[in-house]
Amino acid sequence: MKDLLTITLLGLISGLLGTGIGGLSVFLFRKPSKRILSAVLEFSAGLMTAVVCFELLPDAFNLGGTVYTFAGILSGIVIIILIENLLKRSPGSCGGSGRSLLKTGVMMAIAISLHNLPEGFAVGSGFEASFRLGTTITIAMIIHDIPEGIAMAVPMRAGGLSRGKAFFLTLLSGVPMGIGAFFGAALGKISNGLTAACLGFAAGAMLYIVYGELVPESKRLYLGRLSSLANVMGVLCGIIVSIYN
Repeated sequence: MKDLLTITLLGLISGLLGTGIGGLSVFLFRKPSKRILSAVLEFSAGLMTAVVCFELLPDAFNLGGTVYTFAGILSGIVIIILIENLLKRSPGSCGGSGRSLLKTGVMMAIAISLHNLPEGFAVGSGFEASFRLGTTITIAMIIHDIPEGIAMAVPMRAGGLSRGKAFFLTLLSGVPMGIGAFFGAALGKISNGLTAACLGFAAGAMLYIVYGELVPESKRLYLGRLSSLANVMGVLCGIIVSIYN
């Protein structure tokens, strides 16, 4: 029970820390450079890819074999697609008025809160498998959440919210990470097969987020070489963390 509480707190802290750092952007600058934001997204994508390929999947296959792992991967992809479709049905506005910018920021907060559930699940499953894996995933998630925090806080501030309120709402979106971490760790305690399925679920969810959202969004923001180099650096950093963690 103590371990479960610790893992839940670690998931909560990682969610609050990542989105919180991004939310601080409202105190530092009005609008981040598209070039820099794109590079951060690509670095996060590369780091998450390395975590999946060199940490999550090898541990999943060793614990539960092919069937449990691939069942988890497919489930993770399907769940993220369902969340994505649900969010797309919500009407959004791309206009330049303050109200539309505020709405964009709030919708981003809702979307990222939902996304943080499976990300927290990945943290919880990782710690249940091993401290090394959990630590690696947590680092990746914190970095991944920084640009998401910026993406929430900046439009809310531009839409008329005070800096304090924009930062608080951004911070609040990290709370579901703790909830997801609790369920990831709790389910992983049942059996090795279920732990493998949980790790596979986390891998599938992370891969779809990387290649379905982070990379396309990065390319939409900026098409230069810096983004590609940031992706490669993210992969290399992920490999280094995997080796020395």
